[in-house]
Amino acid sequence: MGALLALASAACYGVVDFAGGLLSRRMHFAVVTFLGQVGGLLLALAMALLVPAEAVRSADVLWGALSGVGSGVAMHFLNRGLSRGAMSVVVPVSAVTGVALSVLCGVCFLGDRPTPLAWLGIGVTVPALWCVSGGGARRGAGTARATVDGLLASSGVAVQYIGLAQAAPGSGVWPVAAGRVAAVVLLLPSAWRHRTQFRQPARPLAQALVIGAGAALGLALYLWAAQQQMLALAVVLASLYPAIPTVLGLALLGERVSPRQVAGLLSAAGAVVLLTLG
Repeated sequence: MGALLALASAACYGVVDFAGGLLSRRMHFAVVTFLGQVGGLLLALAMALLVPAEAVRSADVLWGALSGVGSGVAMHFLNRGLSRGAMSVVVPVSAVTGVALSVLCGVCFLGDRPTPLAWLGIGVTVPALWCVSGGGARRGAGTARATVDGLLASSGVAVQYIGLAQAAPGSGVWPVAAGRVAAVVLLLPSAWRHRTQFRQPARPLAQALVIGAGAALGLALYLWAAQQQMLALAVVLASLYPAIPTVLGLALLGERVSPRQVAGLLSAAGAVVLLTLG
């Protein structure tokens, strides 16, 4: 069940990334990022009130808030990199480095001990993410700035996943809600600086809220997955989300998939099998 929840989280994030990428072509990245966190907060609060929580400790709220800080950092720099047209750099760098940092932290500090089969799956996942995200594609003059955006986003991804996994099972969805509050507060100065960009028709603004709600659902699914299996495996499975935009782009937009991406998709599928069996 933990593996299925992590894969469901990846599916949510993949759809959100695809929709957010399309929306970012029409709106400033600061608007998409901030409203996304607001939408996530609304859904997280609703879920927290509906899902029973045995006991919500202050530590659970603090871990959730730390996770939200990571989410805010990750989305800010990821969307900034995408707004610069650097998808082939910022997405693979953030995805691969975020996974590596999370797995290393789980093994070195949290006592995770993956089986040899799971280690093989982790080893397959890293190059698979790089290939399916477009890593190695021809890069322009803004590569250095995009790489920095990707590295900063990856640090946020690691903090997001590690922090949320520390919340106790009895805390329900309240850690996710606390994280959305922290993310909204963190992104408020950026939203204020770009406040004129919020003068948009109601429809795209509502779409940004819905996209953020989808991201919050993905985080809740990851939280439940991390409570049922070790952090390293939950993170790796949940981080397979870059495969979803590639498949959706092929199916809905008629985009062409490179041989490198096909190899990445096949490798990702093999990694899922190895990680599930491990």
